[in-house]
Amino acid sequence: MYQPLPATAPARGARPLVVFFFGGTWTTGDRASFRFVGEALAARGAVVVIPDYGLSPTFTYPAFVRDSALAVKWALDNAAQLGADPKQVYVMGHSSGGYNAAMVALDERWLDEVGASPSQLAGWIGLAGPYDFLPIGDPQAQAAFNWPNTPRDSQPLAHVTPAAPRTLLLAASKDTLVYPDRNTGQMASALRAAGVPVEVRMFDNLSHITLIGAFAKPIQWLGGPVLPPVMAFLGLASVPSDKVAR
Repeated sequence: MYQPLPATAPARGARPLVVFFFGGTWTTGDRASFRFVGEALAARGAVVVIPDYGLSPTFTYPAFVRDSALAVKWALDNAAQLGADPKQVYVMGHSSGGYNAAMVALDERWLDEVGASPSQLAGWIGLAGPYDFLPIGDPQAQAAFNWPNTPRDSQPLAHVTPAAPRTLLLAASKDTLVYPDRNTGQMASALRAAGVPVEVRMFDNLSHITLIGAFAKPIQWLGGPVLPPVMAFLGLASVPSDKVAR
């Protein structure tokens, strides 16, 4: 299999591996629809895994978190075989996928169940993720979390400790779907208070949807500032080249 790689990409075996979880209020979405995210990251030197996970109403919390943990465990176990560095495995997600990434990175229960640990992660990246959303008002999210019987420990913010992996948080400053002050802002504050390295980027020219859409080639010009902090966090160059490598 061939994929475009920048001339500055790390050698095979030294590349970071990103497990990306798509959003959709835990109700819609599939990995094929987010191929553009994998292509953008892979073109800049990353190895990318985009798993599916059980969706509501067929599956409810914590099923989709458990699926996410299984995907991360698989990535940790297979990183070397995929040409990545097992010590450079990251979790990343947008919207409800950002929630999944946060829970796997912060709440040790889920990786512990499958024989792994958040301490094995090099970091996590949240794009407009909901990290503290009780009480639940959205009908789809209510179904996904069995509201009102939703446990408080279902919220990522409740699991911030000094042991959390280094973090990159991105959000649209005018997001009206997942409010950035309550979610990204509070998460950043909690991580900093715990002494966890965290970087935050807010974008005035993007929305909840275009924040992730900016990874797609046709509108990368719109979200030009989005990819550079992600790639810097991964230790990669932000601009791809036309070189093709195995």
